[in-house]
Amino acid sequence: MIVYQQHSSHWGLFTAARTPDGLDVVADSDDPDPAPLLRNIPASLDERVRVLAPHVRKGWLDGQSERGGDEYVPVSWPAAIELAASELDRVRGTYGNEAIYGGSYGWGSAGRFHHAQSQIHRFLNVIGGYTRSVNTYSLGASRPLLQHVVGNDDPIVRPTAWPVLAKHTEHFVCFGGIPAKNSQVNAGGVSRHAVAGHLRRARARGAWFTLISPLRDDLAPELGARWLAPVPGTDTALMLALSHVLIERGWHAEEFLRTHCVGFDEFWKYLSGAADGIVKSPQWAESVCGIDAAVIVGLAESMATRRTMVTLSWSLQRARYGEQPLWAGIALACVLGQIGLPGGGFGHGYGAMAGIGMRPLPYPLPTLPQGENRVREYIPVARIADMLLNPGQEYDYNGERRRYPDIRLVYWAGGNPFHHHQDLARLTEAFRRPETVLVHEPFWTATARHADIVFPTTTTLERNDLGCAKEDRALIAMRQVTPPLGQARSDFEIFTALAEKLGVAAEFTEGRDEWAWLAHLYEQWRQASAAGPDFRRFWEIGRLELSGDSDDQVLYDRFRADPAGNPLPTPSGRIELFSRRIGSFGYADCPGHPIWLVPEELQVPPGAGDFPLFLVANNPATRLHSQLDHGATSAESKIHGREPLRMHPTDAAYRALSAGDVVRVVSATGSALAAVVISDSVRPGVVQLATGAWFDPSAPDVATCIHGNPNAVTRDIGTSRLAQGCTGQLTRVEVQGFAAAPPPLRIYDPPVAQEN
Repeated sequence: MIVYQQHSSHWGLFTAARTPDGLDVVADSDDPDPAPLLRNIPASLDERVRVLAPHVRKGWLDGQSERGGDEYVPVSWPAAIELAASELDRVRGTYGNEAIYGGSYGWGSAGRFHHAQSQIHRFLNVIGGYTRSVNTYSLGASRPLLQHVVGNDDPIVRPTAWPVLAKHTEHFVCFGGIPAKNSQVNAGGVSRHAVAGHLRRARARGAWFTLISPLRDDLAPELGARWLAPVPGTDTALMLALSHVLIERGWHAEEFLRTHCVGFDEFWKYLSGAADGIVKSPQWAESVCGIDAAVIVGLAESMATRRTMVTLSWSLQRARYGEQPLWAGIALACVLGQIGLPGGGFGHGYGAMAGIGMRPLPYPLPTLPQGENRVREYIPVARIADMLLNPGQEYDYNGERRRYPDIRLVYWAGGNPFHHHQDLARLTEAFRRPETVLVHEPFWTATARHADIVFPTTTTLERNDLGCAKEDRALIAMRQVTPPLGQARSDFEIFTALAEKLGVAAEFTEGRDEWAWLAHLYEQWRQASAAGPDFRRFWEIGRLELSGDSDDQVLYDRFRADPAGNPLPTPSGRIELFSRRIGSFGYADCPGHPIWLVPEELQVPPGAGDFPLFLVANNPATRLHSQLDHGATSAESKIHGREPLRMHPTDAAYRALSAGDVVRVVSATGSALAAVVISDSVRPGVVQLATGAWFDPSAPDVATCIHGNPNAVTRDIGTSRLAQGCTGQLTRVEVQGFAAAPPPLRIYDPPVAQEN
């Protein structure tokens, strides 16, 4: 008898069962807009790419060869646990716990107990701590900047809610767009995909949409948006010019700027040219971003005469000087003076995830406690290669002068740094430096292939869990769909075995197995939320609808009504157009107010030099990050097995390229093979290659990655000394025809040594 079990994922709820034809996945019937990514899920059980037993790198055992191109030999679980425990003991005993880097990115599962990041942090804290990372690749520049400018993350976690926008906003001005593909996913899951519906309701009511992006499909065609396609990386210049027009023509909110902001005088000195001799006029911006000056003036007038929401995508800040477009966008909203009004102001990340713009729950979620980390060392997450390659080197971060620790052991569970990071050849070199690398992985990804010991982990389908997200309205019993494949174990089981070997099992498990932990976390949540039946009844029901605050949230409404009584947590209590604290750091790459800084990508004019094209490396529509790249939806998008590269017809014709041609994408950093898709939805002079193709360096004489991972060609450099965020969104490239037969992909072939 085939029994379908309810489960959850970052891209939606579903039921699934093993059938004679394989895993059958059915989208939840209550979801109005199910994500196509659900079709990737059956590939979770593809044994061809699964790590089915513990493996040890052959060269690590015999002291030969390097990580990244070695073979692996299977070992027993007791042998793998013994080797890993011995290495952990050796490193912490010889060098201290700060020599252990605990890597994880947290996207492995929508479940809250089997959350890999929580599991590895809890284990490492129990054995004395570890060097950690702060911030994310997604928001590396945003969070440090927002702490100074508005005092917290509210523009991300508590922006004006979608129902308010759908009812009140008259003009959506979308810098970077609101891409539908990104709103398919949400950390912790999404029970109902609602973003597209809210946008359609706003459009039906008569709202205007202006899309500012080099990609036309960063906003759904049905919204009828006006498309402005600036030179990539020049949004800041456009925002500054819009602010200049509003102020010069008297369309600005003088009272709001006086009562709710600080630093307007310094900001205006810069805009007017009094500070540097350059007036940030529409004519100036036209020369920078390629948008006609008259269009800029018209846009400013429309924004001033309508209830306008300035939306700022996360992609804007994933580039050199990424702090500036976010700060300039906030300043633009301040000049308009609609912050705190229903449907007006600004928001950061609408469409970046399904939960952005949904009212967060007023009580905590059931989550595994991580304990206390007694090691104080940390790095900004995108600086991992710098840390591994340059132990002891000093660097600036957010007003501090810090020093990279000397990492001897990397322990990674959850996430794939060979997806998120830039300049993958450099990351490969960096991963060769530690004495030991331990990795938990279900699949033979590039991260697993750079480990010394690979522990095979279960996928979410192979265990029980609790699924929930702080912005969602459902708590899900994620019931196990299938037994573990091969010898796979959950992260919890692996860490429990290591904790037993190291004598700290009682502290790690607290005497609970998986089922007891689920019951414990649920009951703790039930007491805090005062909702729901007992655990056994909940597990029988399988789903609880959660109540929360009403969806009428307006960002900074109370601050607008009374800035003295409801101040922001900034030094001034107001929005800081000029931050004395940032200014005191003395960073030329991030001074005390929004400023136009020319990124390296623009120091050679567009269309000129060895790398005349801009590459936009954005999130994929066919998978979440690199997860299940071999799944059906992801695989169907590839051409000749390579990731598709979109380019404008004029750029393709100039290079005598046709649709489907395999090409070599080359930058000053590296190269990648991809396949051409010709589209007029891409600005001329721009090519687009999504992230997430599993990194395949198996033919280095052909390309750094023969599969099409754009991080083979992106630069590994921080946004600025303030945030040291990721800059992987943009780089300069050339696209060359590749006449030879492309080499076969090796990334899906397990690197297991053959028995003699």
